Amino acid sequence: MTLETQLRESETSILDEAFTALQRSHVSHYEKAGETFTRDRLAKLFDLVVGAIETRNLAPLSAYADRIAAERFGAGFDISEVQMAFNSLEEAMWRRVVTVEPADELAEAIGLLSTVLGFGKDTMARKYVSLASHKHVPSLDLTALFSGVEEGSPEA
Repeated sequence: MTLETQLRESETSILDEAFTALQRSHVSHYEKAGETFTRDRLAKLFDLVVGAIETRNLAPLSAYADRIAAERFGAGFDISEVQMAFNSLEEAMWRRVVTVEPADELAEAIGLLSTVLGFGKDTMARKYVSLASHKHVPSLDLTALFSGVEEGSPEA
């Protein structure tokens, strides 16, 4: 059975787990928006992630992540709140994959899922930061977060 089939068959339990995790985090804007809003957004993201795995096409997820960043930024959501929604879905999907995928297919399944979700989170974060700084941010240089990596050093 394919990864996308496994995920779709487990959609209800994955979305319930993701919603519960997000609810436990007490993310204020999602709490205010309500259960229906939050569940609908998680379901849309789930569908786009699984669709990207099925088609090997990240364009729909990219467009959605850009749009969500702009909408949530405009509504006053903190970037951490939006990342929390992505993370809660990611964690629930990972749990399912690790549970159901055969050992010989697990590395590929995790690679696919990680690539798609990582891309979505990165796209959303870059758009959000760009909006927050009022200029285009093509990528974020995170080398300053790691000790021992100096600009211009052979390790960099």
